[in-house]
Amino acid sequence: MTIEAILKEDIQKAVQKHFQLESQEVILQPTKKEFEGFYTFVTFPLTKAARKAPAEIGQIIGDELVASSSLVAGFNVVQGFLNISLKDSTWLDLFGGIHSDEAFGTLPSNGKSVMVEFSSPNTNKPLHLGHLRNNFLGDSLSKILKASGYDVVKTCLVNDRGIHICKSMLAYRELGNGETPESSGIKGDHLAGKYYVLFDIEYKKQIKALVAEGLSEEEAAKKAPWILEAQKLLLLWENNDAETVALWQKMNNWVYDGFAQTYKKIGVSFDKTYYESNTYLLGKDIIEEGLQKGVFFKKPDNSVWIDLAEEGLDEKLVLRGDGTSVYITQDLGTTELKNGDFSNDRYLWVVGNEQDYHFKVLFAILKRLGRTYADGCYHISYGMVDLPSGKMKSREGTVVDADDLVAQMVQTATDRTQELGKIDDFNSEEAKQLYSQLALGALKYFLLKVDPKKRMLFNPEESIDFQGHTGPFIQYTYARIRSIMRKAEQAGIAAEVPGVNYAMHQAERELVFSLSQYPVKVLAAANEFAPSLISQYAFELAKVYNQFYAEVSIFSDPDPEAVKLRVALSSAVAETIRKALGLLGIDVPERM
Repeated sequence: MTIEAILKEDIQKAVQKHFQLESQEVILQPTKKEFEGFYTFVTFPLTKAARKAPAEIGQIIGDELVASSSLVAGFNVVQGFLNISLKDSTWLDLFGGIHSDEAFGTLPSNGKSVMVEFSSPNTNKPLHLGHLRNNFLGDSLSKILKASGYDVVKTCLVNDRGIHICKSMLAYRELGNGETPESSGIKGDHLAGKYYVLFDIEYKKQIKALVAEGLSEEEAAKKAPWILEAQKLLLLWENNDAETVALWQKMNNWVYDGFAQTYKKIGVSFDKTYYESNTYLLGKDIIEEGLQKGVFFKKPDNSVWIDLAEEGLDEKLVLRGDGTSVYITQDLGTTELKNGDFSNDRYLWVVGNEQDYHFKVLFAILKRLGRTYADGCYHISYGMVDLPSGKMKSREGTVVDADDLVAQMVQTATDRTQELGKIDDFNSEEAKQLYSQLALGALKYFLLKVDPKKRMLFNPEESIDFQGHTGPFIQYTYARIRSIMRKAEQAGIAAEVPGVNYAMHQAERELVFSLSQYPVKVLAAANEFAPSLISQYAFELAKVYNQFYAEVSIFSDPDPEAVKLRVALSSAVAETIRKALGLLGIDVPERM
């Protein structure tokens, strides 16, 4: 049993003994920094049943705990808050378990599986800053869920067909002159993105010309030659026209090569990739099934709809009158396909909050259809990422490409590190690796430390600061501890937990408490689908360690037991930081 579990049991016994109250739920919370103690029990909920003032209840329970609990050293009562201090033997016993457990923070299998679908790029443009938040969230959630006991499958649905893809294809066909990634020196996904922007430029020129001829802007947008030609191209693709399909395959392959390079650079991978070109026709059988069950209904134009008023939604089109699919048709089919492939207990979609309504509709339809997996479906909604310069638009070429941003971050990390002048003994390969670790650490940490639901402003300069709430600050703490561990090893100092009579320093207790919270945070982050909880934990642990480092001497203490304990504490903190940052997809440098 954990300390929290034993303490809750001891409090429950005290409540039962002194107030004859059965089955009271005991909730513990960390004690506020300004008060002595580590765990706080709030007594206000007991006042009515116990018929005593909150402070008096706290005093009675505190006295009982000191008298009978094997864990409790003392307490203080502040109004209705019972703040509990633990014996040093309790802290040492707790740390002994942490120190000897190589799998600390990795929870045993819970026998359940989860699919995390993320990234979902379009093949008409490279990955950009918004995609990075998506990729980092999906990758981190996958790692956190695995650490919390789930069997995890990482999937990606590539949007490789549709009118937006045909726009790039048309512009390339008309303007490309046989240009290739090899001939141009442009990465494949960037080359496709170039032609998506060129389409938009020409399309706007055509609209402007038609408006000058007397058409309304709305009419001009529908009748511009290039949009009509792009629509023809889509029809040719759907009819499997050989020339069109060949152009589509050629440009998509360029993009896939580009994506692969970016994914490798940012440390992201998938267990299975689905393609919209293979799934967009799925779902029609499900619509027919729903019609027979009375879940859907037809309108006079033969279109198929569902009325979701009971769920607080409205009527939703699920199949057009001409029998063609809409997005929800495809998603119903793809979800059924994924469940057939993997039969997971949970399905997560990491998709921006502009699709909140779409996923409410999808999940409501699945429930109406009686799909047993519907209750395990979750939309991990996240806010958009803005830059100091404002919003980004792909078709206008104002996005920040992921590749360019990573390169900029590496350059910033290089400049900052060289300014500090602490890596003069690194060879070029070691320095290059460090710059990359710092750059990606800064980028991932900054994008993951914010609650996913919040829209956020990304500031590259702020993210790579070596002080403050940043990835490099935590990486630097890890590197500092690794330097301490090398010094201990050279001096032949073992990392050991002292005997039960050792009198602990408050900074040591704080560190053990902080370490003990790691499995709690992993489980909370998994349950709440919130990597930000791990980010915050890693930052707090680094801060607590730096406070410990400032308050006690590691090597100069006259008590050899203190030296061994502090080396052991340092080792455990470094390992826990490594694991926590690992859950965010961040590497740690051995030296900085």
